[in-house]
Amino acid sequence: MDTTTLEDIAQRMLADGKGLLAIDESTPTCGKRFEDYGIENSEDNRRDYRALLLSAPGLGESVSGAILYDETLRMKTVDGTPFAQMMSDNGVIPGIKVDTGAKDLAGHPDEKVTEGLDGLRERLAEYHAMGARFAKWRAVITIGDGIPSAGCYAANAHALARYAALCQEAGIVPIVEPEVLLDGDHDIARCYEVTEETLTQLFAQLREQNVHLPGLILKASMVLPGKHAAQQADGREVAAATLRCLYASVPASVPGVAFLSGGQSNEDATAHLDAMNRIDAGAAPWKLTFSYARALQQPALDTWRGDKANTEAAQNALLHRARCNRAASQGQYDPAQERQVA
Repeated sequence: MDTTTLEDIAQRMLADGKGLLAIDESTPTCGKRFEDYGIENSEDNRRDYRALLLSAPGLGESVSGAILYDETLRMKTVDGTPFAQMMSDNGVIPGIKVDTGAKDLAGHPDEKVTEGLDGLRERLAEYHAMGARFAKWRAVITIGDGIPSAGCYAANAHALARYAALCQEAGIVPIVEPEVLLDGDHDIARCYEVTEETLTQLFAQLREQNVHLPGLILKASMVLPGKHAAQQADGREVAAATLRCLYASVPASVPGVAFLSGGQSNEDATAHLDAMNRIDAGAAPWKLTFSYARALQQPALDTWRGDKANTEAAQNALLHRARCNRAASQGQYDPAQERQVA
């Protein structure tokens, strides 16, 4: 394991307030999003849409890397340039989603465990040869009546740790993503409890698997009430609870936390990240940034709608959201930015 190279990549991913663009939707999921706009879920349309995002001029000023789906990493532009090369030329590090999805956890009703460890060593070697320098694995933690169970916490933490160790062996920085779902009517205190336990068990397993913590990035949920909770929380309460949870469970040797939006609105995800960075004011040992999917790309898809004539406007919509989130990762976001023309 070349720990120096891993640390260098992780630091590049977190430099200067930059964050990550997640465009790792599977083909069926991409199709569901296209369906809302009457866009055919063809390989050419998926290529055109993802190329639109990844080639947006100046994207690398706010976005350090993009998480891709297997198909996307293998794609080439219409002129034959591999996507990984196009990204690198635009200042964006190629990354890859490597899990094969959350499946029912045997013996644990309503709970999931993420699969994909079989053959992962060989897949990582191939992805590295294709230009990927970081990877992502998402675990799913559901809050409900009597869950998460001890078995769910343990199974997902162990799988994430084994994945991370294999990534580092291959010279790839692992993003570990234990997502605590926003579904439910639980309050913010219950979300805090579950998120702290999730992260505590994760880092215990990472240590057991000899994962080099300065060479990984945590993709974390914010601490939020369930979306059906009677009592919602304001931005400062969300930010303060999330920071307390991180300080209680994340080692100082981890270089950065890239938050997922987890079903929040575009503006809420940005405002909550900004509030954390304002409250903390750089005191934390980790960089606090973003790794958003819909909260970054949805305005671009709303603008593009499958029409090549809308490409530049769609890219501007993406760049605008990326700049807003870069400002938030530096504690400099102003909601007035939302009214500015990209």
